[in-house]
Amino acid sequence: MTPIKPTIEFEDFKRVDIRCGTILKAAEFPAAHKAAYQLQIDFGTLGILKSSAQITALYSPESLIGRKVLAVVNFEAKQIAHFMSECLVLGLYKTGEDIVLLQTSDNQVVNGTVVQ
Repeated sequence: MTPIKPTIEFEDFKRVDIRCGTILKAAEFPAAHKAAYQLQIDFGTLGILKSSAQITALYSPESLIGRKVLAVVNFEAKQIAHFMSECLVLGLYKTGEDIVLLQTSDNQVVNGTVVQ
């Protein structure tokens, strides 16, 4: 079992901008050091952001299209090979390095909705 991380202030949590978005495109990313996909995610009025996600073990590119996912949108962009990742898609480790996406099961949630 993973130990609990150090306590943070509520103000620290409020600085993290986690939003709901819909995956529009997903493509193989052979230039990535670890197996990954390049994603384009619609965050409504925030726009479309790109992400590199190491989720190839449990998802195919086709199965990702239309999924409502949660992502941190206020990290600095990160260069991964020739690709700029603009947000961090959130997930949980299932087994080993297999990641299960955090997503909403309610398709009525509007893209760009902030996690409170």
